[in-house]
Amino acid sequence: MTRILQRRAVLAGMAAAAVLPGPAQAEEVIDLDWDDLLPQGQVTVPNALRGLLEHDETAPLFSEQPASTGVRTDWNGQIVRLPGFIVPIDYSGTGVTAFILVPYVGACVHVPPPPANQLVFVTTPTPYESKGLFEPVNVIGMFGVSSISTQLAEIGYALSADRIEPYRS
Repeated sequence: MTRILQRRAVLAGMAAAAVLPGPAQAEEVIDLDWDDLLPQGQVTVPNALRGLLEHDETAPLFSEQPASTGVRTDWNGQIVRLPGFIVPIDYSGTGVTAFILVPYVGACVHVPPPPANQLVFVTTPTPYESKGLFEPVNVIGMFGVSSISTQLAEIGYALSADRIEPYRS
């Protein structure tokens, strides 16, 4: 229960900051890539190797989330754009209002999930009508470091979305 309250407090603070008038609203959007979320010198799993694990392989070695080597605070409180894929957590009507933004198709649905520094917990006041797990999106909003635990994975970042749109490079 404490984790849920902590998560709500972090997200509420981020949401409040996002609606304050002034310079924050005039800021330029920072385009981030997933490698930007890794600590200096750390590399991510190459795209060619992602998803090679068979769905029915559930050996303990493969079912645990890899440890995160840390997060970066460089963009705390900044408005960012990050591409990824939606893993729904909560809905309002037919639209998703909370989800995990993941760097590749199937992350968090297959085993193991990516490390916490490669997962972003996203909330949006406007439900987004997702076309499914294979739909790439750009999420724009207030970004920050956060420690969130879900049934699927530990998550290292949070983003309060102002906009979610189909992916465009």
